[in-house]
Amino acid sequence: MRIISGTNKGKKLYAPEGMSVRPTSDKIKEAIFNILGYIDEDSNVLDLFAGSGNVGIEFLARGAKSCTFVDLSNKSLMFVRKNLELCNFKDRAKVVQSDYEKAIENFAAKDEKFDYIFADPPYDLNCGANIAKKVFEHNILKLGGMLVIETDKSEIVIDCLDTNVIKYKEKIYGRTRISIIECSEE
Repeated sequence: MRIISGTNKGKKLYAPEGMSVRPTSDKIKEAIFNILGYIDEDSNVLDLFAGSGNVGIEFLARGAKSCTFVDLSNKSLMFVRKNLELCNFKDRAKVVQSDYEKAIENFAAKDEKFDYIFADPPYDLNCGANIAKKVFEHNILKLGGMLVIETDKSEIVIDCLDTNVIKYKEKIYGRTRISIIECSEE
């Protein structure tokens, strides 16, 4: 697991051993960023189910202004902090220990909105559609912003959303479905 592009390109990141955390592979991460394209330097990013911080750190390496990392696991957040230190990104990051639903509610209560939201929940939680629903219900994605959800290929994310308000793309890579939902400016 490494930084693919931008600042610290090629730097290897720390990740817990074993299968309790399933970091986004470099191949899938590269595909996601190829779809997203240029990351604006004023972008604020939310990395839900941050794990090792792999994807949020990639956003920072590509020039995002800030990233908030959310995970329920103290062990995962330890790796996020270690990787932020390794890459000298601590000053552009916030680390929050919380489950995703409470975190979304708290961001909404503070009127915090994000340009990019990335969520990579454990596949067995089957919660991709609920994440999308909560993000739009609580209005934490800026107009023109993108929500990226990585799930098992069998999970359908789009069914719960008002398709008049969004643009939607999805790609399947092996057993992984990448759903990219754009908050339409119309």
